[in-house]
Amino acid sequence: MSKEEALYLELGQSIKGAEESQMFGKHCFKIHAKAFVCFFENCMVFKLNGKAHETALGLKGSKLFDPSGKGRAMKEWVQVPFTHKDQWKEFANAAFTYVKT
Repeated sequence: MSKEEALYLELGQSIKGAEESQMFGKHCFKIHAKAFVCFFENCMVFKLNGKAHETALGLKGSKLFDPSGKGRAMKEWVQVPFTHKDQWKEFANAAFTYVKT
């Protein structure tokens, strides 16, 4: 397991109420059967809105999540590279709160 994936799992498992699951064949965490984070290409991907979405997307190397690679990005989902790992927990908590409500 890579250090990126290990951190992703640690963060997801630390969120009370988060359930491990799958989305598009990839590991994810859900709340109330709705995904709020997943792991893709050694990045953590977050379902965000508002200021958190804007902040995450503004980070160098971040982009809208396009799991198919066919130019059909998921507009609420932001793929944040490991270089910004210090902010992953903040974004994971924001994603959890957003999807939970």
